Amino acid sequence: MRAATFLLLSFCSAPAAGQGPWTFRSALEARQTGQFEDRRLDESSGVAVSRKYPGLLWTHNDGSRSFLFATDSSGADRGTLAVNVNAEDWEDIALGPCGTETCLYIADTGDNRESRRSVRVHRLREPTPAQAQAGRILPAEVLDIRYPDGPQDVESMWVDPNGDVQLVTKGRGSEIRQFRVAADAWRRRQAMAQPLAAIPIEASRRFDRFVTGAAISPDGSLVALRTYGEIYFFFRGPDGRLELPPSPIACDISGVDIQGEGVGWLDNKRLVLTSERAIRPSGTVSVVRCPLPSAQPAGERAGQDQ
Repeated sequence: MRAATFLLLSFCSAPAAGQGPWTFRSALEARQTGQFEDRRLDESSGVAVSRKYPGLLWTHNDGSRSFLFATDSSGADRGTLAVNVNAEDWEDIALGPCGTETCLYIADTGDNRESRRSVRVHRLREPTPAQAQAGRILPAEVLDIRYPDGPQDVESMWVDPNGDVQLVTKGRGSEIRQFRVAADAWRRRQAMAQPLAAIPIEASRRFDRFVTGAAISPDGSLVALRTYGEIYFFFRGPDGRLELPPSPIACDISGVDIQGEGVGWLDNKRLVLTSERAIRPSGTVSVVRCPLPSAQPAGERAGQDQ
């Protein structure tokens, strides 16, 4: 959700000391590539990179406005779609399999007060650019999700190659945690999320270290979790649980955008970031290349896609 304006100052701060196993490294490349041409995109909270339509990005606003925006790394207006669902707090978006198709998954999982009895993920077949240009209204499937130990504030989601939905809590009031929802839950339209592990990122209000977005690399090997000022890289282990690399790397992206929340992989080396409007007329798009952890030993990855 939209943060206070004091965030503008904190982006200039260096990462906090004592951050456990992480080595903080500057981005190898970082450039703002555009602002959203569509001024309605004032709180871009998540971004998904199309593999079917090269150069196309899907994004959405934070909150209850159930519209999908098609854009690119320049921020061009490439159309808008309405999704025929009742949204409460959209926070992230991801592409993933749904049977033999590719679908957009939208995380209606935001819960600042941690008071929602259940949250939802919406899923629809990836639209075409022509549908976006025509401003179509599209239906979506709805998956109702509960957490075993009560409400959680979640702003980050990705979808594994097998269709499992992975959710990571923001860390607003407690440790950052990962939950899994199995792909077959869509048959029942409801699920109890499975807790997997605590994530070794120290949440910090002072340093704006809340997890606001997630994305899985095109080859399925790495997961990026972003905060307002850093990107943390993990290997994807069995059941999709996040595993620390031998030398964990956090990429410092402070100053790249203001109130940035969205993250997606353009390819296996570069990421795209999207931000809220803050003091600008609309949100921004940036492209970064970060130092990445060395390749995971083959033995450690055995069976993780089974």
